[in-house]
Amino acid sequence: MLICRLYNLYVMSIENKLFQEFPPVSTEQWEEVILKDLKGADYQKKLVWRTDEGFQVRPYYRAEDLESLDYLEALPDQFPYTRGFKTKDNKWSIVQEITEKNPENANAIAVNALKKGADTISFCTKNVVSYHDLKSLLHDIDLERNAVQFRCAASYIELMKWFIQYVEEHQLDKTKVAGAIDFDAIVYALKKGKFYRSKEADLQEMIDLFVLTSDLPHFKIVNVNGLAMHNAGATIVQELGYALAVANEYMAFATENGIPSEKIASKMQFTLSVGSNYFMEIAKLRAVRLLWSTLIEQYHPACECAYHITLNTVASSWNKTLYDPYVNMLRSTTEAMSAALGGADSIALKPFDVAYKQEDEFSSRISRNVQIILKEESYFDKVVDPAAGSYYIENLTNSIIEHAWILFRETENEGGFITSVGKIKSEIEKSAQKRDMDIATRKYVLLGTNQYPNMNECMLDKIEKTKTCASEGLKSYRGAAAFEALRLQTEAFAKKHHRPKVFLLKVGNLAMRQARAGFITNFFGCAGYEILDNAGFASAAEGVKVALNSNPDLIVICSSDEEYATLGVDIAQQIKKNTKKIPVLIAGNPTEIIDTLNEAGVDDFIHVKNNVLEKLSVYNKLYFCHAL
Repeated sequence: MLICRLYNLYVMSIENKLFQEFPPVSTEQWEEVILKDLKGADYQKKLVWRTDEGFQVRPYYRAEDLESLDYLEALPDQFPYTRGFKTKDNKWSIVQEITEKNPENANAIAVNALKKGADTISFCTKNVVSYHDLKSLLHDIDLERNAVQFRCAASYIELMKWFIQYVEEHQLDKTKVAGAIDFDAIVYALKKGKFYRSKEADLQEMIDLFVLTSDLPHFKIVNVNGLAMHNAGATIVQELGYALAVANEYMAFATENGIPSEKIASKMQFTLSVGSNYFMEIAKLRAVRLLWSTLIEQYHPACECAYHITLNTVASSWNKTLYDPYVNMLRSTTEAMSAALGGADSIALKPFDVAYKQEDEFSSRISRNVQIILKEESYFDKVVDPAAGSYYIENLTNSIIEHAWILFRETENEGGFITSVGKIKSEIEKSAQKRDMDIATRKYVLLGTNQYPNMNECMLDKIEKTKTCASEGLKSYRGAAAFEALRLQTEAFAKKHHRPKVFLLKVGNLAMRQARAGFITNFFGCAGYEILDNAGFASAAEGVKVALNSNPDLIVICSSDEEYATLGVDIAQQIKKNTKKIPVLIAGNPTEIIDTLNEAGVDDFIHVKNNVLEKLSVYNKLYFCHAL
């Protein structure tokens, strides 16, 4: 004992000496150094991130930035539950989503998935139209050990009656049976433009489901579907603010109909998206728990269990791509990490090939194995709320909370979600338009789609035909879809004619011509054009000769702005003397000599300020796709 005390005193003395050598640095001192390094550049423009969520993120945070956050003293499983409800570990359920509609086939896939690491199965029940179908679907699945989720049922009342019958016939312990249905009549109305039957009838179905499943305490019958809003282009603040407003509609209706707030709250879950914005997604899941606690507190629940909201997370479909689909594996991995670190109760990842086909054994196995590796090799299931105390993530969490709560209150002041559904649809669509513009101008990068494409990849013949449902409501889509449509147009043109060819005529300054050739390769590669590259040319005449002999569809001059005044003019004139059919383009935006270059025969200028999608659409339409 004496030795231990002496050792501790020794360590403390060393630490004191070390800390004396490194005195604290004030924020003002940090700012002085930053402003000096900026050399007059605008601090706000250079270092402050303006998020789509409506708030700004500073370049760094310090302990003093946490002083105003009063909820930070709460431990896990303490109000307001920002840190979640887990205290011993960070376990979550690995969900396998199954899109197969045939009950027997879906069952075979499910049984295999459970053997290979899944904990929960999410079934599409569109073709479950009888008790026999449900028995086929659930055959050999241990419902006391594995939870089930049911999606897309024609009638959830009938489905749950059959489910209860199945549980009773197999003499299962109802207190051990867990799962959920994706009943969300309000978000259904947002997506379809109308309620399934009527507002009153659909909300009454919630009451009927509550009564029907009263003996299944761990089976959720209301699924607040924030995922649908995310996949339509909503921001994180919109997803949470509007999801909270949807939950409040259900809470209000249920309590007005005599159901205690804690009883209906315990039968609800949130299904939220998890996208690629790594730290923001961690903060989102932490934020929603405090938001829910703030809301449910107003209903004065008789039991603390009302605060224990279940977070079912599903990886984003919005950011998944058709081209370079293996990048989707990387996206799913970061999404799973965010969900786990944020304290999700269950995680479902999208198969990497989801953009063009139904999942198969390989893609399903990969989506499971990502989570298994996070658990078994990376130990993500061992530490509760590892993000706690991070200056950055705590401030992100607080910013999301503040802005989502403001949006929720605005929605309530306008009469609630149902009353405001038209405006909500419009606001999400505005957000989607901005996100689309960011993709079109490459402010938001979808790797392999609008940046660094695999130009030789062909996907046209790999796409499986799927049915799409027309509706007047909010539409889900993928952010990459518009760029993919261009690539598919190019592939279709190449099948009937030839693949469009872009010749890089590189002359002059070596560094500039190489840099601009790389930019052009990337630019036209996003439309799937073939790039005719070379080492460069010593003279304009040599470059023009090789270019014309290559029989290209487009010729792009790659050089420096200074040399365009001579070499650019000379090359454009020589090409136009030989042919008027081939467009001549300049890589760059030499504003001072644009008129001169236009007079010489230059047809267009390709540069970083272009709307990439718009420009490529013009070339597809004018030169290629009209021939389809």
